[in-house]
Amino acid sequence: MGAVHGVYLKYVGLSAISFCGYHMMVGNIGPMDPLPLALSTDRIMLATSSGGGSESSMMPLLRLGTATVLGYSALLNGAIAVMFKLRRGMSLVGKDRKEGTIPLWSYVVFFPFHIPTYAYTYIHTKYGTMKAHPKAPQAKPENKAKKVTVPVASEVQPGWWVGGCYANQLNKNWAGVVDLTVEFPERCRSNTLRYLCLPTWDGVPCSPEQLENAATFCIEAREEWNRLKKKGAVVGEPHILIHCAHGRGRSTTVMCAALVKMGMFASYEEALEKGIQPGRPCCKLNSMMRTNLAEWQRNYIDGKKGI
Repeated sequence: MGAVHGVYLKYVGLSAISFCGYHMMVGNIGPMDPLPLALSTDRIMLATSSGGGSESSMMPLLRLGTATVLGYSALLNGAIAVMFKLRRGMSLVGKDRKEGTIPLWSYVVFFPFHIPTYAYTYIHTKYGTMKAHPKAPQAKPENKAKKVTVPVASEVQPGWWVGGCYANQLNKNWAGVVDLTVEFPERCRSNTLRYLCLPTWDGVPCSPEQLENAATFCIEAREEWNRLKKKGAVVGEPHILIHCAHGRGRSTTVMCAALVKMGMFASYEEALEKGIQPGRPCCKLNSMMRTNLAEWQRNYIDGKKGI
């Protein structure tokens, strides 16, 4: 949910908070009286009838409903935290990999996951800040410590953009979009010529095979745009968007591979330090991302050079 390291801990926290709330509702902890394990038919009838005692009779039902929601939230977010660690279950949310849509049933069934994820991402996107990169042209000595709002997407190299799930706010037409989110629908789908969805949990990188697939996709999307441009079907230069939820980790991993695959940089480390971070200083790689990039480079770049 927005950090490159230890993202699963946020779902552990959601699970723990929900679990505490559940126990408060059933009366195991806190000042509330224990909630009966079963509500009698008489009490349910009283709760739904009019009269002086109806409000007080309704309270056990409200507490029972709240306890059920909190208990379900504790189980669901706990299970998702486990799946984060195991790097499994990324199809659980039901995202359509062709169109990038999330079905209604997913929002209904998994609302304890969707609601806090959407809320956190919206706030983080609106108010998230970063320091200017010391080697960036805009980084003046007197403003080195000054923080700026993180853009919804940043053009780190001409035609190459790293961003988050609100990159649609740029209102650009894309030659290709690589979408790495499990948790969000693709908002740029109608403005992109080619679309690739590789859903991964927040903080979990693409596999080396997926990195190669994504890097190749980006190159082919640019080539297709240029072919169509010669025919007059599109105008302007090809722009590629690689995005995750916040444009910090997952998207950075794929962008490193794409820039190296294009021949713009010799290694993923160089692509990160010289090609991406000057344009978007908040971009970082965790240990899993570096491991997968190193394996990808060894198998698909250095191996072909005979290194």
